Amino acid sequence: MQTPAQAQEGYVLVENDGGATLGYSPASGVKIITKDGLQFKDLNKNGKLDPYEDWRLPAEERAKDLAKRMSVEQIAGLMLYSGHQAIPAMSAGFGGGTYQGKPLAESGANSWDLTNAQKQFLEEDHLRHVLVTTVQNPEVAARWNNTMQAFVEGLGLGIPGNTSTDPRHSATGNAEFNAGAGGDISLWPRELGLAATFDPALIKKFGEIASIEYRALGIGTALSPQIDLGTEPRWYRISMTFGKSSQLVTDIARAYVDGFQTSTGSSEIKDGWGYHSINAMVKYWLGGGPEEAGRDGHWAYGKFAVYPGDNFQDHLKPFTEGAFQLAGKTGIASAVMPYYTISYDRAPDDTNYGNAFSKYIITDLLREQYGYDGVVCTDWGVTNDEGPTPDIFAGKPWEVEELSIAERHYVALMAGVDQFGGNNDKGPVLEAYQMGVKEHGKTFMRKRFEQSAVCLLKNIFRLGLFENPYLDPAESARVVGNPEFMQAGYDAQVKSLVMVKNKDNTLPVAGKKTVFVPKVYKPASKNWWGIWTEPSLDNPVSLDIVRKYYHVTTNPVEADFALVFVSSPQSGNGGYSLADRQAGGNGYVPVSMQYNPYTAVDAREHSIAVGDPVIDPAITDCTYKNKSTRTANSNDLDVLLTTREMMGDKPVIAVVDVSNPMIFSEFEDKMDGILVSFGNTTQSVLDIVSGKYEPSGLLPFQMPAHMATVEKQAEDVPFDMECH
Repeated sequence: MQTPAQAQEGYVLVENDGGATLGYSPASGVKIITKDGLQFKDLNKNGKLDPYEDWRLPAEERAKDLAKRMSVEQIAGLMLYSGHQAIPAMSAGFGGGTYQGKPLAESGANSWDLTNAQKQFLEEDHLRHVLVTTVQNPEVAARWNNTMQAFVEGLGLGIPGNTSTDPRHSATGNAEFNAGAGGDISLWPRELGLAATFDPALIKKFGEIASIEYRALGIGTALSPQIDLGTEPRWYRISMTFGKSSQLVTDIARAYVDGFQTSTGSSEIKDGWGYHSINAMVKYWLGGGPEEAGRDGHWAYGKFAVYPGDNFQDHLKPFTEGAFQLAGKTGIASAVMPYYTISYDRAPDDTNYGNAFSKYIITDLLREQYGYDGVVCTDWGVTNDEGPTPDIFAGKPWEVEELSIAERHYVALMAGVDQFGGNNDKGPVLEAYQMGVKEHGKTFMRKRFEQSAVCLLKNIFRLGLFENPYLDPAESARVVGNPEFMQAGYDAQVKSLVMVKNKDNTLPVAGKKTVFVPKVYKPASKNWWGIWTEPSLDNPVSLDIVRKYYHVTTNPVEADFALVFVSSPQSGNGGYSLADRQAGGNGYVPVSMQYNPYTAVDAREHSIAVGDPVIDPAITDCTYKNKSTRTANSNDLDVLLTTREMMGDKPVIAVVDVSNPMIFSEFEDKMDGILVSFGNTTQSVLDIVSGKYEPSGLLPFQMPAHMATVEKQAEDVPFDMECH
């Protein structure tokens, strides 16, 4: 039954009685076709209903029909995943962009308009997958989505955009509980904090809420969850994992993906997919956790994952028994991202390629042994050139460094990859296609391209984006961060806090007592891109928030107790020092889990893995035995110990924001209480300290007794350290 069209701001809604609601932009040139008393969008403007335009058909049938209609250039564009896009674009630097050739403030453009670069990669490069970082607010995000969707709807076959995001729900320390809507997205603890609840049902609820908020922002794919096992305590990305227990992480992975992907009731289209669904891109296949000595694959010095405990299979379980065996109707995570790392000596052919370039890792294991038929997308920048020295943040083409960028695309395609993260340019993909034609023939490569196109298109069809990709900005503002969602996130924050010490029942501290909160010095440090940050001496939390609970004094003599907010030890060097290399060393240094200076007397005599054929081939051993290092925030220990001295016999409570396991023996005996936070708001911490709530979180990993046990543990084995 045909119903009248409803005009919205910039788009039109057409309802089918008992069928799909269609949304289209009149400016795109798309018309409505009526057949069998139902209405459909004529996306390719040929005046007839093609199978891919028929919302009654299964997603796979529609995807196969559309893939056959696409040119090689269009499929190449579909294989691209954009670099990071801020909405609106920054005036310069990361997330920068221009509008009519000018920064936003000088252009007269709206915050939700497309940048010059976005128009180019959407139209000329046929890109349809966009990674979004910051958004000004939900309304601007919704308007940008509508602008982008109207733009691509008028191009070629009318394929809608599929926007994605990295995790964006983590709380910030000074964010207060906000019961209103239209502002911040709901605020939850970091991944380790979610794991500290030991509650997969809570994590599924997080996924259900986050998916609704994502869709209200125009986001259709989550570049999460990160389900690597955090078996190596020095690895900096352990903070983004769910800990080291394969069973816990497996259960969390299943709950998280079910929560994100599953639509129910009126929001369901078919098989659990629908208008509340978000494609989950689980990472990192097949586990980036066991990085040798804690170094990381974002840099050349950390390219190797090692398995001295022969525990390779354990790292597969969160994928094969969790994300690939869902309890919900969607069945399996719709996308997978391999990590940058080389899973050292795992491939039978001894290739030791980075995971995205390894046929063994992608095709033999993932595709054939475990039957995975979803999207495989590389991590960002994997095909780009590496930096001039191992410490430079640049491309990560591990073990294919000597190939051209186009050749790296070809190796990845032949390994089984469908999509290239961080590449806005179709050129290298088309060059790779021609390489394949030369080696295998045109028929083979056309089939290979269509295979990836079908995977990618299914993830767009299943969300209902071909029917209606448009958003009501006012509704988005109402949904994102609404009171119910904000409360759920805050409750999870409280539940994630871990009380690891409470001497003589120091906690809770009830009543309007007087507290001393010492300032914390943060030295200058380098960020990911090697840019130095400014040093600072400042209050570690908002004292305005603290004053809602206690009187605040700057004089410890006047205080009834002290609250010391610090962070777990931060290595800062990542395990490599260019200065050491320039002085004649091999460049490799320890990653420390303690505040005090550390000398690695118990480190391996020789590294397990080594090698960079391009930038430093002379290095044949990455050992750092007997070398010394100092953590970047070693002053945090001074604050803890000095506060103890200043307070005399009055209580001192440490609140440690933990991103990695740490050595508590340096200060634990001096503290009366210790709370562990995983990116929680100050308010949630104070609700525990004041006794409004009782702590219930549990540590999702071990806290080592000393660095000797850290050096002697196997990177791939959980629970093999002596604990504090």
